[in-house]
Amino acid sequence: MRTATVERNTKETQIKLTLNLDGTGKCNVKNPIGFFDHMLQAFCKHGMFDLEGTLAGDLEVDQHHLIEDTGIALGQCFEKALGNCAGIYRSGSFIYPMDESLLRAAVDFGGRPFLVCEAALTGVPLVSIGSNGQESSFQTDCFEDFWQGFVANAKCNLHLDTLRGRSDHHKMEGLFKAAARAIRQAVEIDPRRNGEVPSTKGVIV
Repeated sequence: MRTATVERNTKETQIKLTLNLDGTGKCNVKNPIGFFDHMLQAFCKHGMFDLEGTLAGDLEVDQHHLIEDTGIALGQCFEKALGNCAGIYRSGSFIYPMDESLLRAAVDFGGRPFLVCEAALTGVPLVSIGSNGQESSFQTDCFEDFWQGFVANAKCNLHLDTLRGRSDHHKMEGLFKAAARAIRQAVEIDPRRNGEVPSTKGVIV
């Protein structure tokens, strides 16, 4: 079982996540940010990852702390569940079409964190109605913060590109789905590798 549990408790956020790399796409995370929950649900469904836990933080200050720290915790889950990366494909890529938008993700779990994010977002928050009936929003500039936290702790490099598109909703959702499919390819077991570490160095560093 390639699973991991991570807890991150700071003065700003309280996060607990349990990840199963070989799941069925179930996401059961208590998440106070509606659009962010939608993104995690899409990530799990398209990556076939199981994820459960709770997210809480100082939303009265900003969404940044909780979204970035969730990326950090999720990245730590991947790093912990993958161990020395023995037997995996290691890299993957996917192009995802979503209505007028076309999105691309490419990833390599090679031990050297680096993010290139060319999402072409407008920076205008997405407005919605919260569970309490009050107007809510999603800060689109936190999208890149999430993925920066993820790659730094999963120890992978990730390229996210909007090839074309109009809707920020479609761009972000398509990039989460493209990333999920690319990461799924990368972390799946390669039956021809016979459990060897996928590096000419013999180790992922």
